[in-house]
Order: sequence, then structure tokens, then C-alpha cells
Amino acid sequence: MNTSDPLLSKLNGAESREIGGVRLEVVRTGAARVKRMIYPAGFQWSKHMKPIVGTDLCVHAHVGFLAKGHIQISYPDGCTIDFIAPQVLSIDPGHDGAVIGDEPAVVIEFDFESDTVKRLGMPERHKH
Repeated sequence: MNTSDPLLSKLNGAESREIGGVRLEVVRTGAARVKRMIYPAGFQWSKHMKPIVGTDLCVHAHVGFLAKGHIQISYPDGCTIDFIAPQVLSIDPGHDGAVIGDEPAVVIEFDFESDTVKRLGMPERHKH
């Protein structure tokens, strides 16, 4: 852990765990959660998370801010979206994702657990 970079330093007061190489820190606030996810360089959802969660694609919606790094999201219809920090992101359920380049990607995300799609008015699946 790089403690000289505040985006990578321990987040005080957060629930913290690691899953599939991703460091996940969660702070609950009201009905929502604010999460910081640190994806390591070389991370790919279909390689590192699919075996753990058992779904073909990530079924979660993601809304937040990419504070560091570059991630690429791909959907089964062939659509690919690149997010390069600093950038707001909105990712529909049903995607694969990868960190591009040799630095970690840091995402600050806001969610309502299983109600995220409904509460944020997002589509249940990606469509053009």
C-alpha cells in the first residue's frame, strides 16, 4: 500500500476488505454507501472476479468518480467505454471491466446496494 498517495492510503472509519485483488472500503451514510475501490494494474473483472462471484458479467451498476487511472468497460453488444481520471462514471449492469496501463485505478462510488439501479434510475442492462 502506497501511503504517500492519499488516494491509496488507509481510509479511516471504513469497513475494509479485499476481493479478487480489489481493495474495497465502505462507509455507510444514511441509506447509501460511499465506497472507495482500488483496482490493481492488470485487473480484469472476467479474470479476477468472475470465478469468485460466478456470473458471466458484473451485474452491478456503478456511479461515481474515477479519481486515478484508466478503466475500460465492455458490454456484450460490442460497446466499449474508456474512463480516464479525473472523470465521472456511470456503468450499467452487465459489463466486463479492465484496468488499462500500469497504475491502479481508484473509483469513488455511491450506491444503494441491491437498490442502486432503481434508486438512481439506471437501466437494468446496457443499451444504445
